[in-house]
Amino acid sequence: MGTVAILRSLFAKSSAADAELLVRQESLAIAEGLKRQEPGLLDELIVRYQHRLMRYLMYLTGDRETADDLFQEVWMRVMTRGGQFNGKSRFETWLFTIARNMLIDLKRKRTMASLDELFEVGDGEDRPISYEVPDEQPSPFERMSSVEDRKEVATALLKLDTLYREVLILRFHEELSLDEIAKVTRAPLSTVKSRLYRGLNAMKPYLEHSQQHRLERV
Repeated sequence: MGTVAILRSLFAKSSAADAELLVRQESLAIAEGLKRQEPGLLDELIVRYQHRLMRYLMYLTGDRETADDLFQEVWMRVMTRGGQFNGKSRFETWLFTIARNMLIDLKRKRTMASLDELFEVGDGEDRPISYEVPDEQPSPFERMSSVEDRKEVATALLKLDTLYREVLILRFHEELSLDEIAKVTRAPLSTVKSRLYRGLNAMKPYLEHSQQHRLERV
């Protein structure tokens, strides 16, 4: 390895370490602020994370009204139980965990047998295939994709089993690590990896079909 390559490698490792340290410090600062009920902190967190939270809820429920209700309840839970956040993980990991738990609570109230049943709306033709979540800060995927690509991916995601869809959303839209996804879903790391692999494989036929259809129109 040449000198330049070695230096780049060292700087990259240093930069990653610095970024990780900043994230850890920010998480601890948020935890301390929530414990003290720091004025204005909740408003700042809502502004920063509202779009990501709503996107997560919309993808999982496929229903705007349900997502809106859960959105409000999640932030109420953050307000009343913010002292439980210890800062050992990123705030968004804790936030998505709350959202998922409240989704499961809703499922239990409706006496459903599985998480998937929460999103079943009858025949596949009745399932919503597209919607928009206002977001001034698009995910990395959205920044790199055309509008048409995003619509195709959104449609394909909604056709997947909910557990696969959730892992794909958390990994590629929200950029959570596999370990963080395991914490949110309370699943073993091996299960998260399996769901990610199976979800990606399940999306391929839908995307290939869409791409073929697009080429035929050209």
